[in-house]
Amino acid sequence: MVKIGYRTAKTAIGTALSISIAQLAGLHNFASAGIITILCIQVTKKRSLQTAWARFVACVVAMLFSYIFFRGIGYYPFTVGLLLLFFIPTTVWLKVNEGIVTSSVIILHLYAARQFAWSIIFNELLLIVIGMSVALLMNMYMPSVEKKLKEYQRIVEDLFRIILKEIVRYLRTNETDWDGKELPLAAEILQQAKQLALRNVENRMLRYEDEYVHYFRMRERQLEIIERVLPLVTSLTYTVEQRMMIADFIDKLSDAIHPGNTADRFLRELYDMRKRFETMPLPKTREEFEERAALLHLVKELEQYLIIKSQFGISERKK
Repeated sequence: MVKIGYRTAKTAIGTALSISIAQLAGLHNFASAGIITILCIQVTKKRSLQTAWARFVACVVAMLFSYIFFRGIGYYPFTVGLLLLFFIPTTVWLKVNEGIVTSSVIILHLYAARQFAWSIIFNELLLIVIGMSVALLMNMYMPSVEKKLKEYQRIVEDLFRIILKEIVRYLRTNETDWDGKELPLAAEILQQAKQLALRNVENRMLRYEDEYVHYFRMRERQLEIIERVLPLVTSLTYTVEQRMMIADFIDKLSDAIHPGNTADRFLRELYDMRKRFETMPLPKTREEFEERAALLHLVKELEQYLIIKSQFGISERKK
């Protein structure tokens, strides 16, 4: 069964509404109002407003060019081509090139009319205003994505928990049968989640960022650290006491993965653990020395991992 999305429904309803209004108003070429509505309905409120503005400016410029070329040269097919030759680069320069298609329709209307009169200009302006206004009205409704964002958040946290648990398992047992499939999956989910969060921001006209955008960006940075430390972890082969202490620490850290800010507590624990390392006997063999040096590097990476989460908590409190 074919599924009809909300954007498709809005486009269908909006097109019918704009054509009806233009037809009831007695406008010539009333169907063009529907074309403008189709072109102006976008995936977000912000995009829809930007597109409508670009098309309106482009249409006004198109009328000005039409007046200059048609009155100056005449109503010939090659005049239309010459007009577009200058008009299209102008819209690109003005950064309103999204309006080229809509403006071309207006140009062809004026060409077909073969005259310039205020009634014709007024007719075209009304078509533009009706088509864009209906599109903006349709785009005022945007379904909430809060539930989907929370689901992405849960999935990401579950994947992080699995990855950290596997690191703990290796540190404790040296077992390496994990296939690591959660890493690319986490990266893919984060990309999808960030795109949805950014789209959600564009539907809030007066807000530029929100907690979900910050959250998923924070997790992306943490995932980069995890990917960086995995080769370091798998290079560890010699068992020392510090290794088990770090495993216990990461195990507790994996159980505390959630949107709330627990980073400060874990940073303090990490600091205390490093202090304990300093009081422990010096390594007696080369292997132990190399192992403890690698573990110290791992601790520093864990510190960066926690600092990123701590900074996320600070940015949230400032809102």
